[in-house]
Amino acid sequence: MVKILKNKQSLFWAGLLFAQFLLFYIFSKNEIIVQQFTAFFHFKKEFQNELFSHFKYSFGDIFYIIFIFILFLFLFLFKSIKSRNFRVLLIILNISYFIYQISWGMLYFQKPLYDKNKVEISTKELEKLTLKYIALTNQERKKIETKYVFKIKNIEVLKSSILHSQKRLPEEYYPFKTSNIDNFKASLFNPMISYTGILGYYNPFTTEAQYNAELPNTYIPFTLSHESAHQLGFAREQEANFIGFLICNNSGNSELKYSAYLYVTKSLVNALRNTNPEFAGQANLFLSKEVKSELKNERLFTEKNDSFIAEIFYFTNDIFLKSNQQEGSVTYSYFIDLLVLYERRKA
Repeated sequence: MVKILKNKQSLFWAGLLFAQFLLFYIFSKNEIIVQQFTAFFHFKKEFQNELFSHFKYSFGDIFYIIFIFILFLFLFLFKSIKSRNFRVLLIILNISYFIYQISWGMLYFQKPLYDKNKVEISTKELEKLTLKYIALTNQERKKIETKYVFKIKNIEVLKSSILHSQKRLPEEYYPFKTSNIDNFKASLFNPMISYTGILGYYNPFTTEAQYNAELPNTYIPFTLSHESAHQLGFAREQEANFIGFLICNNSGNSELKYSAYLYVTKSLVNALRNTNPEFAGQANLFLSKEVKSELKNERLFTEKNDSFIAEIFYFTNDIFLKSNQQEGSVTYSYFIDLLVLYERRKA
């Protein structure tokens, strides 16, 4: 009788998890409901930022480590209470999934910044834009004092510049109030994270923006800006890239601008590989020797940390993005479309 009851309890929690999947799927199709979840995110984010910014190290990472450790104990070590373990696992999954969806998951279904079906971009326009951002990249690199490999002078100054620049985001993209709260943290998963290909990540439970401190410094300013865009509520990766670009572009900090312009240049060149591979191949010739050296440094870092773990993370991230109405891991088109529209408005 006890065994049947336990099975019924497990069935109940499994059924509840399925019901949650179904319910949030239905919610995701209703624009008004999604707007309510978005409003809730903006209501709670200031409180969460204030709370978790007081921790010197990533509270979210500590939580993940403890969570994984406890999960491991329940699933693999306590064999004698296996049926109870499975029920506990289902309860934990139900609670975690519910908190994730109400605090972040539904934001993936916000109205996009634009309807990408309305934009047509010619190869010539992309080529012209590529040359422009190559020039901007070279220009900002000249303003940076380090002669050889780029090094960030002061990471705290960089974080402050991002928070200040958030306030200058155009209202058409972000009509909400921004915060001065520094909630950027170096990941506690170093050096392991370097083998995954992950540059940074946002913790939806603590609103902390984690970054890989072992990255080549050219990556870090734009990565921080990208994660700060998630903190503002931009869930889609390519929209976070674009908002991160705006934050850097509107800043007076050359380190932020250089990192963003370098990212944009690489994105444009990659976008042109399909339509004009000859131009994409020759674009490197226009870069300054300092920029070329730093691109080489990025490649060496990638090659050094290349592993099967990166392939696994790439595959799972690709599935995750597509399941949340986003393009796959290696797609640049949505970001490029947003950039082109932005440039057209400026012209």
